[in-house]
Amino acid sequence: QVQLVESGGGLVQAGGSLRLSCAASGRTFSSYVMGWFRQAPGKGREFVASISPSGGSTLYGDSVKGRFTISRDNAKNTVFLQMNSLKPEDAAVYYCAARYSRQVDFGSWGQGTQVTVSS
Repeated sequence: QVQLVESGGGLVQAGGSLRLSCAASGRTFSSYVMGWFRQAPGKGREFVASISPSGGSTLYGDSVKGRFTISRDNAKNTVFLQMNSLKPEDAAVYYCAARYSRQVDFGSWGQGTQVTVSS
């Protein structure tokens, strides 16, 4: 298990951009698949994006594909989520998560950071 701390959330106008960061503890960050999820009030958890340990492969949820970009800096134990062309429906608490590459479930989660999008 790895400790994760998200930052960068806040209020942004529709059409604007926001960059989230997730700092991970430990010395095995490069062994983890990293992901971003979000949850809006009254709704279930939604997959946003994930990135392979080396950063060579990425996946995106259909609702954010083409607008969001996930990246990582293994030297800094940090994963990022660049969010562009934000829509009101993107408003949610965004969570950073980690899993080993051979696992199917994310087992480590951050505390979440709030993203609010005004129309």
